[in-house]
Amino acid sequence: MAVATVAINSSEGLQYNGQITWLVTLSCIIAASGGLLFGYDTGVTGNFLLPLLFVKGGVTSMESFLKKFFPGVYIEMKEDTKLSNYCKFDSQLLTSFTSSLYVSCLIASFLAATVTRDYGRKPSIVIGGVAFLIGAVLGGVAENIYMLIIGRLLLGVGIGFTNQSVPLYLSEMAPPKFRGAFNYGFQLCIGIGRAVFLPETPNSLIQQGRDDEKAKNLLQRIRGIDDVQEEFNGLIAANNASKTIKHPFKNIFQRKYRPQLVMSIAIPFFQQVTGINVITFYAPILFLTIGSGVSSSLLSTVVLGLVATSMTAVSSFVVDKLGRRAIFHAGGITMFITQMMIGGIMAAKLGEHGAMNQGYNVLVVALICIYSCGFAFSWGPLGWLVTSEIFPLEIRSAAQSINVGVSFFCSAVISQTFLAMLCHLKYASFFFFGMWVALMTVFIYFLLPETKNVPIEKMDRVWRKHKFWKRFYKENRIQEPFLSSHEPIA
Repeated sequence: MAVATVAINSSEGLQYNGQITWLVTLSCIIAASGGLLFGYDTGVTGNFLLPLLFVKGGVTSMESFLKKFFPGVYIEMKEDTKLSNYCKFDSQLLTSFTSSLYVSCLIASFLAATVTRDYGRKPSIVIGGVAFLIGAVLGGVAENIYMLIIGRLLLGVGIGFTNQSVPLYLSEMAPPKFRGAFNYGFQLCIGIGRAVFLPETPNSLIQQGRDDEKAKNLLQRIRGIDDVQEEFNGLIAANNASKTIKHPFKNIFQRKYRPQLVMSIAIPFFQQVTGINVITFYAPILFLTIGSGVSSSLLSTVVLGLVATSMTAVSSFVVDKLGRRAIFHAGGITMFITQMMIGGIMAAKLGEHGAMNQGYNVLVVALICIYSCGFAFSWGPLGWLVTSEIFPLEIRSAAQSINVGVSFFCSAVISQTFLAMLCHLKYASFFFFGMWVALMTVFIYFLLPETKNVPIEKMDRVWRKHKFWKRFYKENRIQEPFLSSHEPIA
């Protein structure tokens, strides 16, 4: 299969006028903070109340948490000297605590599709924030595991709504030339992890049938110029096309939307089988498995998060210059090599009992940091960016829900099964995820066209010019609203 890299620039008339304004910057910063919900929950869950590390007695508090909610895990960790290093944390109750959030995220993301499409991006973001707040309160006062899990289910509702709507909001608000950098704010906030000044997007105002002049005025404000007629015409045309689609979840399965459907499923699937959730949620457990002490494992996790977040920030500065494909490839190669090395070291140096020597412990921690940097530089932010910018307006909300739903479904499965997988596959768990990384890197190389600097209202052109995907467009030429009469299908 041939490689098709499409370079689209201003010479092809695809660039709109506009500049970065305070309105769009502030709006996107606040919207991107929705990623804080996901990031904060991930950090707290993975580290069992990690902030307690920084106060005296923090480790004791972590142990009391295990004693109260997961006494069986605590006993095996502390007292069972015959149990394999790889099996000390194999508890379905413990994994249910993690995966329950993703189950509710999955359901909520599809409910959010209707809210986002019919009422706007802003209401979805607000609903997500309120649900997360209630869930956090319930989790904070939990007296038993059942209250804890119910709280996490509500947290999942909040995350499901925000993850469905925020990437769309960012991609629609940002100027095409800087869309990658603005959208990276979502992943950056996930990494930081700890609203409501948010205008609706012009796309959403037009889609809801509100005053077109109001939408045009908003577009002028967020672009910082008066000459926005070309982009505004594109939004109107996209909206007219979307009105012909009454059932987006049904119509997304039409042949002409096949490239977008495949990407909305494949990219979030691959994003999760990189093994990143293994690192994110179970890093302290992995470090304990290889022989680090409790304090060392928690400190290593803090360093891991800081380094990875820094790499997301670095990537945001180059994504609109290097392009999406190059960054996908760089991250994929980095993650594959490090996972193979981690699996190899654990196979050679970590037995069923005891621990590796300090030198190998440090090496494994360093490799995990490099792996996390590779993900944070590439598949972490790009998994949300690319899938938020490739969908036409008429199926955008539905496609984003499929994207988020697949992501959370895979997260739930991996979260629920990883500790059992670690117990049975041992070091080969890293080889398992490494092979998926190799496969997905090849997938990107052959099947994902370059999308940098292309207005999302005209994104269909990159698929039409791709040597594989163009076959799905030839028979639908008349139906494409953005194909002018003088542009042949490549």
